[in-house]
Amino acid sequence: MTAAGSVSAAPATPGPGRRALAVLTRDKPALAGAVVLVALMAFCFLGPLIRPTDQVHTDLGRANLPPGSPGHPLGTTDLGYDMLGRLMTGGQTSLEVGLAAGLLATLIGTVYGAVAGYFGGWLDAAMMRITDAALAIPALFLLVVVATIVTPSKPVLILIIASVAWLSPARLIRGEALALRSRDYVHAMRLMGGGGTRAVFRHIVPNAIGTVIVNATFQIADAILYVAYLSFLGLSIPPPAADWGSMLGTGITYTQVGYWWLIFPPGIAIVLVVAAFTFLGDGLRDAFDVRLQRIRRNRR
Repeated sequence: MTAAGSVSAAPATPGPGRRALAVLTRDKPALAGAVVLVALMAFCFLGPLIRPTDQVHTDLGRANLPPGSPGHPLGTTDLGYDMLGRLMTGGQTSLEVGLAAGLLATLIGTVYGAVAGYFGGWLDAAMMRITDAALAIPALFLLVVVATIVTPSKPVLILIIASVAWLSPARLIRGEALALRSRDYVHAMRLMGGGGTRAVFRHIVPNAIGTVIVNATFQIADAILYVAYLSFLGLSIPPPAADWGSMLGTGITYTQVGYWWLIFPPGIAIVLVVAAFTFLGDGLRDAFDVRLQRIRRNRR
């Protein structure tokens, strides 16, 4: 046997996607979060197809029926809407706005931070001073001010929340870009005549994709909370549309008379979806953390 034949081939290093999937399957909280998210998505978007209800016309004769009433497993609202059906349709609004706003904020913050971190110098200083100034103002205050100026709707809520939520991803990706711009492949691209646009979108952003994905999960969770905050304060989409935050805000007014079923279902739903995204984000962070993966391999 030759010397070359006696050397065993090195095992192939799994890609980021396969490594992330392997870590998530071992991370029970992250796996539970993914299962909860799938279940909530199915509940909100497939549930109304299986159990359709009228969420447009009020029926005051059936208002505030307790859970277990005939045809109403979770009771009815103060306007006679079926609570289970309301929870489904309200969840559609909360999830759609939260997902879209979180992803849009991540996209804006990623591009902004990558440009600032790669080019550096006076441009980086100016862009980051703008970010610092905006971060100094409480996000909820900005949301309330903007939401009172314009009429809330799904697209408007998405833009309002994204216009505030992109600041944190921008600072995070800027730090990644500062580290990545000194890599050899970026220097090689420059020597070959590549410009800044190519460097940002072909090298900086793709190599920071792990950080981007992890941050997106946290941004979605925060966006869902922002939707609940605004709706609780009465700055939600006008009726008959609803979301979990507006349901919770309406139910608060009936706590003293014992109508607990107006509060617990939307409150539990908000807690579940935010916790699920948080657990999933923690799992993804462990999956994309190269240093943590090396520690785990060395322990084996």
